[in-house]
Amino acid sequence: MLYSATAKYVRVSPRKVRLVADALRSCTVDVALLQLGKLPHAGAVSLMKVIASAVANAKAKQAAEAALRFKTIDVMGGPAMKRWRAVSKGQAHAYKKRMTHIRIVLTDEDNKLTK
Repeated sequence: MLYSATAKYVRVSPRKVRLVADALRSCTVDVALLQLGKLPHAGAVSLMKVIASAVANAKAKQAAEAALRFKTIDVMGGPAMKRWRAVSKGQAHAYKKRMTHIRIVLTDEDNKLTK
């Protein structure tokens, strides 16, 4: 069975979250949560919260936590807030404050059967 959780409009750049997510794809869920607690990256905190929410959703449906594996970790770009920074001679340079949508899908089925 599949269990999912989503976080939208997370104020961390998608690139920063993808770096952390790529390191976790092959891990089990409990090992991933332990690693995320020790990582100093900006995306680690928000990714840990989404994974913990997906685990809680699975527990609510009586799934065993030890059997949970990642099916997908989707890190998608959200909207960007456009801002301006004042520079010399009365000019301004534009920059974007990016947001991220994170979707975690867990499964308790054996990986050999799903491939």
